[in-house]
Amino acid sequence: MAAQTYTAATVFYSAFRAGAPDLSFSLPAAAAVPSSARPRSRGAWTCGGGCSHRRRAAVVRAMGSAPSSSSSSSSPSPPGQSQAKAKYTSLSEEEWKKRLTEQQYYVTRQKGTERAFTGEYWNTKTPGIYHCVCCDTPLFESSTKFDSGTGWPSYYKPIGDNVKSKLDMSIIFMPRTEVLCATCEAHLGHVFDDGPPPTGQRYCINSASLKLRPQ
Repeated sequence: MAAQTYTAATVFYSAFRAGAPDLSFSLPAAAAVPSSARPRSRGAWTCGGGCSHRRRAAVVRAMGSAPSSSSSSSSPSPPGQSQAKAKYTSLSEEEWKKRLTEQQYYVTRQKGTERAFTGEYWNTKTPGIYHCVCCDTPLFESSTKFDSGTGWPSYYKPIGDNVKSKLDMSIIFMPRTEVLCATCEAHLGHVFDDGPPPTGQRYCINSASLKLRPQ
């Protein structure tokens, strides 16, 4: 019996070495697995032509949602501005409520937004300087004001370093660039990179944060 087993093994090995084309006689039949039933790689989908693609993350962009390239000024504030800033940033919320109207407080101290086409200055064409309603710092010249069609006062450039900016992530998946008064940190609005020449920027400002001094 042992000799027969050894002979069968030798024949099988010789056939394997000779490259026999068919050894299925010694193996159990296996069911063929169609290619369509094979598991797909994670994160990929297959189109009708058999090509494979990676899923792409959907990028949803609302108009004006991209943050502006404008950045906060890194230069030190002048001594006078630093003193004024300390004066206003030390005010309590109760003191701000006494100084401002309800709408002004909501916009400048609570970072609110007035409704479009309702603000005092959205369509104003009077020459002058727009000052911060909280601390009277000059912010924008009327010569830089333009009609953006948004319903909010829009300017393409602030006065000097009197306006600062920072990243605003208050709306999920919609990063924006907030603009504030550099002296008292009153919320003014937001800046976007879709304005006219020469800056290409649009400072979208709430009327409630401004006070126009005609010239």
